[in-house]
Amino acid sequence: MADEPLVLGIETSCDETGVGVVRGTTLLADVVASSVDDHARYGGVVPEIASRAHLEAMVPTIERALARAGVRATDLDGIAVTAGPGLAGALLVGVSAAKAYAYALDKPLYGVNHLASHICVDQLEHGRLPEPTMALLVSGGHSSLLLAPDITTDVRPLGATIDDAAGEAFDKVARVLGLGFPGGPAIDRRARDGDPGAIAFPRGLTGPRDAPFDFSFSGLKTAVARWVEAQRRAGVEVPVADVAASFQEAVTDVLTRKAVRACREQGVDHLMIGGGVAANTRLRAMAEERCAAAGITLRVPRPGLCTDNGAMVAALGAEMVARNRPASALDLPADSSLPVTEPLVPAGEPG
Repeated sequence: MADEPLVLGIETSCDETGVGVVRGTTLLADVVASSVDDHARYGGVVPEIASRAHLEAMVPTIERALARAGVRATDLDGIAVTAGPGLAGALLVGVSAAKAYAYALDKPLYGVNHLASHICVDQLEHGRLPEPTMALLVSGGHSSLLLAPDITTDVRPLGATIDDAAGEAFDKVARVLGLGFPGGPAIDRRARDGDPGAIAFPRGLTGPRDAPFDFSFSGLKTAVARWVEAQRRAGVEVPVADVAASFQEAVTDVLTRKAVRACREQGVDHLMIGGGVAANTRLRAMAEERCAAAGITLRVPRPGLCTDNGAMVAALGAEMVARNRPASALDLPADSSLPVTEPLVPAGEPG
């Protein structure tokens, strides 16, 4: 274990300042400073507030992570940071901090992809990723099916959201139901007391002529809003638990159905699910049922590793070091639209 790469990872793509320390595939520390409470009053993430929160939390969070890991900054073999995608200002804070530490410590810098990091974090819990890995990533900004023959160099998009991502739909429906922000955990809690078959909400992009691996949740979100509005106009009390359960069932049905289909068509016998929505209890249960029926091994990290965190960035950084991938340049940019096909931004290839 001592000869495995020791890497610090910094994640600031949205509203959480995450710092992780990983040695090989072993997690030593995972510290998160969240600004979610600062955004709750606005019903969503405010980029400028997130950026300022990252500035305030960065150094203390790094110091706590190193202390918890029981290592010194000089012991590190590399520093990894989310270079994109994400909120431009938030990314810039993390990238700038990583550059400063890399330069001051004379350590290699690895600007890595946020989505590829969500896949690689599973190594910290379930061991080495099989190659290829099929990944379903579901979060506030992304709903994607990705095939990764090599997580450090070769990540292939099979499908993605064409409008609202699953996490966005959860937040918007929660707002309609008056459940607050963030919407995912609130809907998950209320759905436990509801009937998932109470309301027949639509399943987007599931017709025979639709793109087989793309996602659309905008129509579902609108259908829920109109149903709730009709109940209120009629003076009927809205059955919040039933609406939450029926909406959640529609989302998880589409996600798991398409993921299992992708595995079958690509001949892959493993499915990894990551991203913040992967913490949803119904998604986990339905995925387990459908994967078991299809003979597919399901890998889902514990909820704390599904949401944005520095451990996932450190995990991918450690894999980059272990496979001798080229380090990024110190003029590494923050790229809010970094494509998933670029797991690493190497020297000489900015953005």
